[in-house]
Amino acid sequence: MTSRNIIKIADQDIVFLSYDEQNAEKNYADLKRKIPWAKRVHGVDGSDAAHKACAEISDTKHFITVDGDTIVDPEFLNVELDTTAMGLNDDYQFSWCGNINVNGLKYGNGSLKMWTKDFVQNMKTHENTDGSDDTQVEFCYFDNYYQLNENYSTSIINSSPAQAWRAGFREGVKMSLDRGSKVKDLNKDIWAKNLHRLLIWMNVGTDVEHGWWSCFGARQGCYLTMCTDWNYYLTRDFKALNELWKENETHNDIDQLMKTYSESLISKGINIGLDPLEPQQSKFFKQVYVNNTRRFK
Repeated sequence: MTSRNIIKIADQDIVFLSYDEQNAEKNYADLKRKIPWAKRVHGVDGSDAAHKACAEISDTKHFITVDGDTIVDPEFLNVELDTTAMGLNDDYQFSWCGNINVNGLKYGNGSLKMWTKDFVQNMKTHENTDGSDDTQVEFCYFDNYYQLNENYSTSIINSSPAQAWRAGFREGVKMSLDRGSKVKDLNKDIWAKNLHRLLIWMNVGTDVEHGWWSCFGARQGCYLTMCTDWNYYLTRDFKALNELWKENETHNDIDQLMKTYSESLISKGINIGLDPLEPQQSKFFKQVYVNNTRRFK
């Protein structure tokens, strides 16, 4: 009989990865109550460097990262992956679905991820990229990166206007790209599921505190990517994004800026209105929307 390789989540190191999230301390305390052995990496500049720091403190071959804005469902500790039954080897990286509290989307953004130390220590992504477009702002295009449909976390991205804006802005950029590359026509040149997610980021969330800023950020990120020569690689640079946020914060007519971005995107054939959905409309959308599966079983 063939032996099976089973990875038990409860046996792995779990690392809380935070940068400057306003709710990070609260979320870390929640994680420690649920998972007392959880470790932490904080304030490391660069996504590649931050993940390497997580690998460095892990004592297990596999380790799980929990983003600083994320709350973990304790049921996650009961998960076991039978990689033999899945037809995978022991060196795959795994990404679960993450629930975005503002707009109800569930996909890889902000989700729990399980890595191998060796892979992370040798990868070249983000600020450490080898120059390939698909590694400039993402991790998810590696051949040994496996996407799961199950959800065991919620990202709380609206603890401040700045946090909601940055979450929306980064997805507004990344969802406007095709495997990390700029495109000419969003309706034709990006994956249909990503287009759906982009439209939701730009329209849904005004029913929760600071949710308008998430929609504004998504529209601004999409606008800068599609309508200007802005260097979209900067979406990986949190210091640069914080400076961009300061410009928004001091703008004398932010509603007019929203209109400007929206009109420019509409002129490119992107099916959005001038303003995000009203709060009641946003709430209703989240009640009826069914998230796309990431991978067919």
